[in-house]
Amino acid sequence: MHVTDNFWYRIRPAHLVLVPAALLFGAIVGTRRKLYAMGILRTERVPVPVIVVGNISVGGTGKTPLVIWLARLLSQHRFHPGIITRGYGGNSAVQAVAADADPARAGDEPVLLAQRSGCPVWTGRRRVHAARALLAAHPDCDVLISDDGLQHYALQRDLEIAVVDGERRFGNGFMLPAGPLREGVRRLESVDAVVINGGSLIAKVRARQYAMQLAGQRLVNVLDARRSADPETFAGQTVDAVAGIGNPARFFAHLRKLGLAIRPQPFPDHFAFTPDDLAFAGEGPVVMTEKDAVKCRAFARSNHWYLPVEAQVDAQLGHHIIDALKNLHGRQAP
Repeated sequence: MHVTDNFWYRIRPAHLVLVPAALLFGAIVGTRRKLYAMGILRTERVPVPVIVVGNISVGGTGKTPLVIWLARLLSQHRFHPGIITRGYGGNSAVQAVAADADPARAGDEPVLLAQRSGCPVWTGRRRVHAARALLAAHPDCDVLISDDGLQHYALQRDLEIAVVDGERRFGNGFMLPAGPLREGVRRLESVDAVVINGGSLIAKVRARQYAMQLAGQRLVNVLDARRSADPETFAGQTVDAVAGIGNPARFFAHLRKLGLAIRPQPFPDHFAFTPDDLAFAGEGPVVMTEKDAVKCRAFARSNHWYLPVEAQVDAQLGHHIIDALKNLHGRQAP
């Protein structure tokens, strides 16, 4: 269990010391948002609709699979989406991200998005600059998805989707640094859709809520993607399960549901793996997340596998997004 799971998802005596800092953080966040809303801080609009996918808490909630699902949904409805993101750990300069880009330069999630979404991906510390660069390079793009941009108010948006971890939810309910919240739970009342990843819908959230599950059954070899295997292939073996994501426990639970006997090996989110970090497994099977596989492919061995997952989302969310976009584009909804 991560240190943050022990602290942000429980209430300890130490929180008494950090509550004043959390209240100050909340006041600063709220004031900043009001300044953008009043026009005192500058916001910019780009020529195409912008859909923001983000969250109000720190840590993995399932945004990346949802962004991939959304990009494919838009493409199926004859839109031409592009994705902009800051790119964690990558170069902060505005740049296009190819499917074979170095994740050390571009960031692991942008590379995964480029591999799986089928649409152009650009990164940059300032999303407005990344958006304008993408549109200049791809003039056919008619809608942008901003990955993890809920608090990036400098870019005007047309739709906001907030993703919530249905199991961990809002932790202890405190703002940073006492808890995991970037913004208060009431922020969800102003978004267009709240997507609950796993678990049940949340009664106290007064917003449109849609259920999402992550599904994945078949393992793919990191070294050779042409090779795949069913979980039964590893029956009778203990598998080292590697996860350098925001919520490793969800990945480990998924593997157990597939019937794998695992030895959990959690790493910090966005961990920069080296060959030595996986040396503990020897010749035994290693199963990792697809995001981690992006970073390990350069030195992968034949016993390294990853589990690709797909977002299964309430179909009503798709209808809601497509109808809203067609209205923004001046098209008639079907």
